[in-house]
Amino acid sequence: MNRDTTLSKYSPQVYARLGGILYLIIIVAGLSSEFFFRGKLIVANNPAATANNLIASEPLWRIGILVEYLSLICTIVLAMIYFFLLRPVHKNLNLLATFFRLISIIVQVVAVLNLTAALFPLISQGTNKAFTSEQVYSLTNFAIKSHSFGYSISLLFLGCCFFVHGYLIFKSGFLPKLLGILIQIAGIGYLTNSFTLILAPKLTAWTFPIIILPVLVGETSLSLWLLIKGVDVNNWELKQSQNS
Repeated sequence: MNRDTTLSKYSPQVYARLGGILYLIIIVAGLSSEFFFRGKLIVANNPAATANNLIASEPLWRIGILVEYLSLICTIVLAMIYFFLLRPVHKNLNLLATFFRLISIIVQVVAVLNLTAALFPLISQGTNKAFTSEQVYSLTNFAIKSHSFGYSISLLFLGCCFFVHGYLIFKSGFLPKLLGILIQIAGIGYLTNSFTLILAPKLTAWTFPIIILPVLVGETSLSLWLLIKGVDVNNWELKQSQNS
């Protein structure tokens, strides 16, 4: 076996390992942003307290924004890895899932901009002259809520991506069928959360805790499997040869 053949044989495994690492980084970054950076500063139903927290802990808020963008960079690379790994299963469905994920990324990029916009009324010298304190707090609160809504809309497209990716994983033969089912369940959870936010936003307070566990189980299971076990290279190459 020559060197090129060896590299070709093990390249899916290298991609799988890298994908697992990136996936874990994304999961940790997402949890950190939600519960450490923003979670420590945002006070529910109290825009004034939230604004004061942002002023007092502006560096922490900015670090949270940076973490969001670094996570998105990892997500873009992960999208490429998924495109490579799942392409042998079904090229058209794989392309569809990639489009869904890319749209999700774009929406999330726009949503994260609102976290920066939340600071503008608080740090701009002109706002104190143009607006009352209550109006400044409302502008900050509006930007934070816009981020939350935009992020949930990005999960709508991610849920569609997961539904297709779950099917491809189930059919792949080089990844466990159970992982495909878990990812589809996670996708349904994301879709449920997004539809609830749009149609009945008051219900998200109890729907989100219900869907978060299966989402974490599905995504963490896939990330750990890719990192530890990778893919069945022989079956991956068989699928590749059948669809080439």
